[in-house]
Amino acid sequence: MIFDTDVLIWIERGNRRAARVVESAPKRFLSIFSRMELMQGARNRRHQDAIRDFLARFDFILLPLTENIGHRALIYVEQYGLTHGLTATDAVIAATAAENDLTLVSSNAKHYRLIKDLRFKAFAP
Repeated sequence: MIFDTDVLIWIERGNRRAARVVESAPKRFLSIFSRMELMQGARNRRHQDAIRDFLARFDFILLPLTENIGHRALIYVEQYGLTHGLTATDAVIAATAAENDLTLVSSNAKHYRLIKDLRFKAFAP
């Protein structure tokens, strides 16, 4: 399973349901864009260190941006950006999941559920 940034933010806020979903995954993947979003939201260096420790503790496997992911994300933005407000970051995360044949777990069903070639699992905090 690959996790959207929002699930990890829910864990940071103390949401046990989010923690159980992540803990139950035999392998945990994360898009490079999700890691960037987490680091961008850090309040200071100590918070950045805590994010790195959290990702290491849960053995997240970081998936890089590839040419195929970039191309697929562009297609998603063209298809769903104007009609459904899909952002470039969400498109890259969805494309990372699709290109790696992984199920994306997120509470952002509005953006992800509409992508036909994406396996999506809605998370309700």
